[in-house]
Amino acid sequence: MTDYWDIVDGIYNTTFTLFFFVLAFLMFYISLRSYKNNRYGSLSTIICVILFIIFGYYNSIFGFLLYPYNGFMIWWIGISLLIFFSFAFIISRKINKMSLNEGNLDITETDSSLTKYVKRIRKKDPYRERISFKMEVIRKSFHLTGILLILIYFGFFFIPPLTLLINDAVLSFVYQTQGLYQFFWGNPSVYPYSFGDFQAVIDLTMFGLIGALFFMIISDLIRVLWGPEYSMFNFLTRSILRNKEYNAVGPQIYLVTGAVFSYLLYVVGWVDVLIVYSGLLIACFSDAIAALVGRRFGNHEVECIGGETKTIEGFIAGIACSYLIGLFTVGPFYSLVATLIFFLLDYFPLRIADNILNPIMITIVLGFLSYFIGFPIGIFN
Repeated sequence: MTDYWDIVDGIYNTTFTLFFFVLAFLMFYISLRSYKNNRYGSLSTIICVILFIIFGYYNSIFGFLLYPYNGFMIWWIGISLLIFFSFAFIISRKINKMSLNEGNLDITETDSSLTKYVKRIRKKDPYRERISFKMEVIRKSFHLTGILLILIYFGFFFIPPLTLLINDAVLSFVYQTQGLYQFFWGNPSVYPYSFGDFQAVIDLTMFGLIGALFFMIISDLIRVLWGPEYSMFNFLTRSILRNKEYNAVGPQIYLVTGAVFSYLLYVVGWVDVLIVYSGLLIACFSDAIAALVGRRFGNHEVECIGGETKTIEGFIAGIACSYLIGLFTVGPFYSLVATLIFFLLDYFPLRIADNILNPIMITIVLGFLSYFIGFPIGIFN
């Protein structure tokens, strides 16, 4: 029986690897399609392609997740595919029944919410060069997931890490339903973690990051490849899209992809976890604070290298937030370096999303400095 479950483990792991390579292929196709009209989205997508290939090869050699969590991930991806493709199928049927044309887009009181949703998108292009402040707040609220990143790994005061609580709950379930668990996943005695095992925190944090990535990217790929009306995420958030997202995935995909790569550098032992978290939290909060303060209170505009216009107030808010995050995670010296990186990427914008560059560049640069200079990491060291 052990050999059988080893085979099951191998099948799950191989399937997991294939998912990464399929994503890389689809993203490469998208980057080619958008290269002429959306250079920013195309180049940012190419970075994702490179990272997905790295993820695929890493998983095929070392494995991101231990069994049965690689199996849990495959089921999670399968459920996500079922949900998002079912929604897209429903929308497709709805469009076919409506027989929409230019003269049949008026919204009536008898229309269902799905019909109104489709008519709005078909009537008015959802892509904008500039969006309202209210929509900016809604979009930037995604960055609050940085708080969840803290809770799943560090916990909060007397609250232990959420991943530790999840592992203990799963382990309790395994022992209470040994027969059921053995039927689906094999011998409970080979469950990889014990109660209070911190390795579970490390591994399940990666599970959460990758699970979030697949959940979000499936819906976004449907939007890019088929149209925004087919995206369940777009329907739920009623979001207005930027022109930078035309024929390209959204900024949340870049952010989570960068987070997975940065965290992987910690998992393999190349950087300290506090360095990774400094990059992730700066990417989550500093960029959002800079954008919102600049939109709401910005009165002094400055033209950045590359032609993009931002505000001094936004720069100050973003830099202050970046320094404070760095100060409490990696200490004053590394905080200055991280803030400088954030400023350079903000003021000298490349044609690559800063959502993917910030966590990666901050993690890599601080990692090199900590190795060669050896200054202690953390505010209390």
